[in-house]
Order: sequence, then structure tokens, then C-alpha cells
Amino acid sequence: MVDPITATPIAPPPPKVDPSVRIGDLVLRNAVMPASGTFAEGLAEIVPFEKLGAMVTKTITPQLRGGNPTPRVCEVGQGMLNSIGIPSKGIDYFLEHTLPFWRTFATPLVVSVSAESGDAFADAVARLDAPGVAAIEANISCPNIEEDGKAFAMDPRSTAQVVAKMRRATKLPLWAKLSPNTGDVASVARAAEEAGADALVVANTILAMSIDIETLRPRLGNVMGGLSGPAMKPIAVRMVYQCARVVSIPVIGCGGIATAADAVEYLLAGASAVQVGTATFVRPTAMLSVIDGLAEYCRRKGFSRVADLTGALHDADMTVYVHEAAS
Repeated sequence: MVDPITATPIAPPPPKVDPSVRIGDLVLRNAVMPASGTFAEGLAEIVPFEKLGAMVTKTITPQLRGGNPTPRVCEVGQGMLNSIGIPSKGIDYFLEHTLPFWRTFATPLVVSVSAESGDAFADAVARLDAPGVAAIEANISCPNIEEDGKAFAMDPRSTAQVVAKMRRATKLPLWAKLSPNTGDVASVARAAEEAGADALVVANTILAMSIDIETLRPRLGNVMGGLSGPAMKPIAVRMVYQCARVVSIPVIGCGGIATAADAVEYLLAGASAVQVGTATFVRPTAMLSVIDGLAEYCRRKGFSRVADLTGALHDADMTVYVHEAAS
């Protein structure tokens, strides 16, 4: 192409990249969304929510919940520990006061929910089946009082039981958020899929601890908390890879994503979309940078769609020496 006035060559426009991805029946404008607990209404003053693939609320519990004792957060090498304890004003408050705000945006809203038993989970998702809610993210990494406080997602059996109860209680897309603290995440992933989950979010924070050697006390009021941030990423990428190999439903990667390069790792490992969490605390516009960076990476590598990155890892000639769920 030549400029008709100056007769100088005009560089062709960069090839267009389709940023959209599909998570079950939901088509998202791009593959990037916030992680639960790192996203709230006030961020709308900085981040145009209509540019996100989806919006994910902080976790809601059936009743009012105060959360854990302070201090609730501390920095550690390459990450952050938190023991927030899921403070919540309850579902009634959310439906009456918070949901109307989220309904003003066209971006799909994913509501994160937690409960202490299978029946409570089922009741919660049934009540959240309301106009403006596009999907439910079930935080099954939380303690199950029917199993002496052991998290639902630690065990395939308890995972299957709670997901099946929720599946019967709602027609909304149901995403199960898994725990990195289980020794067999692939079996848990298969159990969630077979019980009716439409997608998996992999993964929640990993249980960790930090000690103040001057005071000789734990640095968190609850002693232990969840590790997030860059230190978490290699663990979660491995888990996404393991889960994507044994399920046919979409996997959403979460853990330590701060840049487009981080997101690409998850997509190549098998994720269909990603969630950005801790990075938003450091840089509120981190999600926007990831969105733009994914498109640029695709242009550079010759991918016409971001969705084509999912599972594009070149590993066919390699032997994977890890335990996986039986076929």
C-alpha cells in the first residue's frame, strides 16, 4: 500500500485477533476476569468494567459473617498471605443492596459463594439464581462442618456430593473453585465435572504460614492463611495442566497472574480463561494490561484467536511422570 499524497509505503494494519473465549454457554469478550476477593465496586472508578471478560464478586455467605481476627494480611517473599475469613453481609443484603450496582454493567457477573454444608450451599445458589447473575462460582475450598472442617475440595467424594446438590438447586452455570491443598487435584476435578460443574477455577490459595522472629508470634491473627501472588503460580499452572488433561469442561486458571506472559502460561497449560487477583492490589489496572498483552502475544506468534492458545503446549513428545486420575 502506498500513500497517494507522499507516495511512501504505508505499513499494513496489524492482524486482528479475536479476544473472545467460551466458558460453557457463556461467551466472554476476553479471557480475563478478577479473582474473587480482589474486586469490588470502588474499582469502577479506575477500571472500565465493560472491558473485562467477566466480573467476579467477593465471596458471599448465606448469613452475616465477621471474618478472622487481625492481622489478616502480610507480605512474604514473592507473594502475600491472607486470612480474611470471608467476611460477608449475607445473601439478603447482596440481593437488595449490592446486586443492583452490578446489574448496571453489561459484563457478565459471576457470584462467588461459600457455605458450611452441602445443603447450605444448595440453598445459597438457589437464592442467588436472580436476574443479573450470569454464573455461580462455588468456593468449595472452604471448611465442611459435616466433615470435621475438612474442605470440600480436598476429597473427590465430598466434592461430588456438594456439587451435585448445587447442580440440582440451580440452572445457572456452576463453576467449582478447587483447592491446591489436595494431593490429587485431578481426581477432585473429575468428581466435580461428573457431578455437574460447568467449569473449574484452579486454584484457590495454598495454605501457608509466616512467623515474626522478633515477636516470636505468627504474622497472621489466624496463625495460618492462604498464599497468593507470584510464588503460587508454578503450583497453580501445574494443577491447571493436570485438570485440563482429565476433564472436558473449561478450566479457569488463577494464581500469581500479573502479566500477559503469566496468563499465556495458563492458557498453554489448558486454561480457557484466567483470573487476576493479588496483582490488582499492586496495580489496579493489571487486568487491562493482561488483556492487551494477550492480543499482542497472539499477533506476534500468529494466533488469530486467544482461544487458540488453550492447550497449545508442545508436550506431545514428552512423558509426564505425575499421578493423574484414572480414566
